[in-house]
Amino acid sequence: MLEYARWKYLLVAAVLLLALLFALPNFFGEDPALQVARKDKTSMSSSAAHEIEDFLRQRNIHFARSYTDAGRLMVRFGNVADQLAARDAVNDKYQTTYITALSFAPRTPELLRVLGMRPMPLGLDLRGGLYLLYQVDVNSAVAQALEGYAQDARRALATANITPKDVTPLGAESAVRVVLPAGTDVTAARAALNQPFQGLAISSQAGPAGTVITGTMTPAQVRERQDYAIQQNITTLRNRVNELGVSEPIVQRQGVDRINVQLPGVQNSAEVKDILGRVATLEFRLEDMQNNAMEAAALGRAPLGSKLYTHTRFGRPVLLKREVIATGDQLTNATTGQSQEGPAVNIRLDARAGENMLKTTRQNLNKRMAVVLIEKRRETSEVNGRKVSRDVTDETVINDATIRGVFSNQFEITGLGAGEARDLALLLRSGSLATVIYPIEERAVGPSLGRENIQKGVTALIVGMTGVFLFMAIYYKIFGLVADAVLLANVILLTALLSMMRASLSLPGIAGIILTVGMAVDANVLIYERIREELRKGVSPQAAIRAGFEKALSAITDSNITTLIAGVVLWVLGTGPIKGFAVVLILGIATSMFTALMGSRAVLTLMYGGRRKIARLSI
Repeated sequence: MLEYARWKYLLVAAVLLLALLFALPNFFGEDPALQVARKDKTSMSSSAAHEIEDFLRQRNIHFARSYTDAGRLMVRFGNVADQLAARDAVNDKYQTTYITALSFAPRTPELLRVLGMRPMPLGLDLRGGLYLLYQVDVNSAVAQALEGYAQDARRALATANITPKDVTPLGAESAVRVVLPAGTDVTAARAALNQPFQGLAISSQAGPAGTVITGTMTPAQVRERQDYAIQQNITTLRNRVNELGVSEPIVQRQGVDRINVQLPGVQNSAEVKDILGRVATLEFRLEDMQNNAMEAAALGRAPLGSKLYTHTRFGRPVLLKREVIATGDQLTNATTGQSQEGPAVNIRLDARAGENMLKTTRQNLNKRMAVVLIEKRRETSEVNGRKVSRDVTDETVINDATIRGVFSNQFEITGLGAGEARDLALLLRSGSLATVIYPIEERAVGPSLGRENIQKGVTALIVGMTGVFLFMAIYYKIFGLVADAVLLANVILLTALLSMMRASLSLPGIAGIILTVGMAVDANVLIYERIREELRKGVSPQAAIRAGFEKALSAITDSNITTLIAGVVLWVLGTGPIKGFAVVLILGIATSMFTALMGSRAVLTLMYGGRRKIARLSI
């Protein structure tokens, strides 16, 4: 008798039923949709959803149906024209209340959607949208770190009543140089610099003009700072994409110093690129009330201890003190609002910056404080027939006002237009970029090309599977039909796993599914050939089936382990489409092992295990 444990039958049946359930939403297709979310991040209420639906009906914009998903309203349309018309209408009417995003909504039945069953998201090459590749200026990240060390060194020396001749960050050497005048107590200076230069390699050199103390970053610290800048930029870009309301974005590191951003379904690329690439932060400084800003502008230089700026709104020069009270990096939240002076950005600082702000406002009542907006960009110009790029930093005063009362970590910035306030709040709330990023590639994929890719990919999958199914059925007869059923179950199981993991499916992913089918066939071929070999030795049919599975196990395991190693290497070292292919390949190995070894054996045991005498096997 050919036996198989009952719990294994139950396991196979349960896994296949669950796989079929999770894979089911992928077979219903999808419609163009508009995603509407509240700007204040609260969930969409039923009354607000009904209001938007009634508004669309009043505008004669036809939609199939709508529903609330994860606190957002999803409105499905029959065509792209109605989708675009609805987006424009909602943006015009509710621009201060809602964020809209073009998306696609699956035609999944309500019951499956309520249970959390969703189709796998499609990648950029299948969905259409915007692809952006950014270069991260990692050297600038190191320079920023050195500037921070230099500022801390100045403060530490001032606290120790030591006045240096010069404190200079040296970007090329990844170091900070402190020049002390002759006669300075070097031991006290080094003791004062121990805290700000903590972790740096400190060296000193005496000379006739004074002593030079140098703090140098180690190669490990340089790499750590560069990696931090890239990870921080990835986090900030993700936050900004989420603030823009883009559905199912992909933001990931590519190579050593690049970040690729894939935004499926995005069509308003100008607005997206402007928000994503802006390197903006704030500084709060006291105004220099003792010197004349107009005279400084006429002379072209600021007095010692001050810095000259221009007010963006009024175009007049403003003199500010060099000491920074708080920076944009110390913000914990920024939201738009309304004040008596018009649109405002409500600011909340962290505890350290709030304490500094409290101390400053208490000591400087009736004096003026300004908000400086700092933006970095790269300009490209043509010099002698060649394109030359240079980095530009714009520092402008966006608001200055008299300190009328004491405040700490909560206050507001006024003097901005509605659009300026909205963009500034978004940039500050999503976090500042750790260093400058430069767009080096932009590619738009149209939705028609995406549909064509889907059709070609699905056609390739169907043709490949049909060829395999026919070969197995002709060559292995009844056993071949069992293998075909197992292969179909394998594809369903793989689709279910991708849907559960919310892994984006791309063209390389479809190639991975086709490869998985071929690998699963290999396992069945190894098993069946072992069975035929046992039959040629004169072994009984039931014993041949048992021996076929047991003896083929080692060969199947070895071949899949080598493929698994290749898949893991592709996943670890690859980026973008290569990583997507690797994910499908790794999951496909697991599903093919399960279906070939457990699923196939369960079916064959059901067919032949209960018979006492079997004359021959149809193999």
